[in-house]
Amino acid sequence: MREFTRTRDAATPDEIWLVEHPPVFTMGLAARPDHLLAPGEIAVVPTERGGQVTYHGPGQVIAYPLIDLRRLGIGVKELVYRYEQAIIQTLAASSVDGRRIAGAPGVFVAIEGGTGPFAGWAKIAALGVRIMRGCSLHGLALNVRMDLEPFDRINPCGYPGLRSVDLASLGVSVTPEAVAARLGERLVAHLHHDQLR
Repeated sequence: MREFTRTRDAATPDEIWLVEHPPVFTMGLAARPDHLLAPGEIAVVPTERGGQVTYHGPGQVIAYPLIDLRRLGIGVKELVYRYEQAIIQTLAASSVDGRRIAGAPGVFVAIEGGTGPFAGWAKIAALGVRIMRGCSLHGLALNVRMDLEPFDRINPCGYPGLRSVDLASLGVSVTPEAVAARLGERLVAHLHHDQLR
């Protein structure tokens, strides 16, 4: 991502990379070491994205939209809003009601129980963005069908006790590949201009 962004110019088409990572905890620029509770054998990687600590692993769809924000004519807040909207629409296709929570980037779903500021909510998608040379790096992660236990080893996104869920734990039977295709379509729709590929 860094190399692509470092070498691109005003004529370079935007790209969206859809990937899956092996198990890894990533630490955003604002991450505090005390939010990494018990990483065990899972690698811990510092990153240049915004945000706190999160977990990536098999069964999670990760999208890296590499977008020239100047050409699209939007700022970071609008970019985050569009990411969240693409996720919400992707979830809606599986009859899941994804929601925003003020002051907490990402997408949440209603659950029973829980304590603290997120009682009644669990996170299903996380965001972490960086802007370099007017272009976006990093992006978003949507939990589809994965081992959720590693989220218990951290304070996800810096919030103690925040629960994480995936589509499978909500009773949705869908493959990560199908979700990736749907999410990619929604991201293109929200970030469309004639330079996107």
